[in-house]
Amino acid sequence: MRHRARALLLASLALVAGVAFRAPPGDIIRVKGVAGDTVVRLAPSLSGGLVRADVMARLLGGSLDSLGDGRWRLGLYGTTLELREGLPFASYNGFALPLLEPTRLIDGAPHVALQLFSEIIPRFGIGILWDRARAEVRLFQGIAKRSFPVGAPEPEPVIETVPVAPVRNASVRNASAGVAAGTAAAVSAAAGRTTAPVPAGLSRRYTVVVDAGHGGRDPGMRGALVNGVRVSEARVTLAVSRRLERLLEERGIRVIMTRTTDTLIALYDRGRIANRSKGDLFISVHVNSANPKWKNPTTARGFETFYLSTARTEDEEHVAAMENEVVRFETEGERPQEDALSFILNDLARNEHLRESSELATYVQQRLAGFHTGPDRGVKQAGFAVLSTAYMPAVLVELGFGSNPEDARWMLSERGQEQAASAIADAALEYLQHYDRRTRTSQR
Repeated sequence: MRHRARALLLASLALVAGVAFRAPPGDIIRVKGVAGDTVVRLAPSLSGGLVRADVMARLLGGSLDSLGDGRWRLGLYGTTLELREGLPFASYNGFALPLLEPTRLIDGAPHVALQLFSEIIPRFGIGILWDRARAEVRLFQGIAKRSFPVGAPEPEPVIETVPVAPVRNASVRNASAGVAAGTAAAVSAAAGRTTAPVPAGLSRRYTVVVDAGHGGRDPGMRGALVNGVRVSEARVTLAVSRRLERLLEERGIRVIMTRTTDTLIALYDRGRIANRSKGDLFISVHVNSANPKWKNPTTARGFETFYLSTARTEDEEHVAAMENEVVRFETEGERPQEDALSFILNDLARNEHLRESSELATYVQQRLAGFHTGPDRGVKQAGFAVLSTAYMPAVLVELGFGSNPEDARWMLSERGQEQAASAIADAALEYLQHYDRRTRTSQR
């Protein structure tokens, strides 16, 4: 499934690379790579700036090797591109990926269009991102290191010649999905920690990405008071997600957490983390809130599981709008800007997993029904932003209504959180066993 979507995306690069780029608002960019936070100057050009290819490669933990005759090989975490002086494209596995202008030698060093690092390389899903709002290239080291060849030396940190000025209001600037360090730490901490044997019925060790909804500046819904404690969606989802992480690992499933602390990760970055981690499933955990238009909204109770599709009812639209509201805590630059072709390709990748997502949601509902004290509200569909960028079976679980005292009491209790996590873990394993059996049968 994943390879088909990747092939479609790479095939589109030659068509979209030259139209999506937007120049940074100045003559410098930041690189958050293996050496930390470094400022790199741009050489002025008609395309919006050229960067030293050798410096960018080292800052991002890769390499640039001279092949002679004005040719260079750029290597980054298993991805290899070839550049040639005077030619306006990069070569990749037989594909010619257009650059906005030719690679040039300036003061004896190869310079390439910034577009290579801001638009082309991020599409390979190797842990390198471009944040246009901050004019910043970011390396998610916890993800990228796992792509580094086994036995290869770790990249040497590089200190660029331009010093970094102290950043003020860092707490504000780092509160979004731009908290690369926090995300990388969460991913890195989860990597390789599972020591339990591969579960019976599975041919390999699968990876589940667990997403604790909201966090940081976004507390999510704030609900009923229980013994003097008010429900905070961000705290409940993190508590349940950490338990889910432990239970899945005990079952022999590898787990990637989008967050492990009270940190805000942008909605659209959560699915991207899952993609770069090569996740097999994406599970986002949330707490529901009653629609204020309902009669006696505080009496609403129960659990429901969503997958990505068009909302069919007013209630589904309400839940999606509530969970998508987190974008008000994010900057405009953090939302994906897709051209028409990229949108179509991404939509194809998402639609490929709709049936699987619906099946996973069904297993979650069935398992939660064995523990939850409220009614089963069923499997539903809606347009959740957090699911829209995850190219794998993906669901959003509403554990219960924080606005209802009984549901709130269950979700705040250790027993309730353990039961919820256990139900979701069992559902994920059951789904993976069925999926594994189907795929092995189809390959015979």
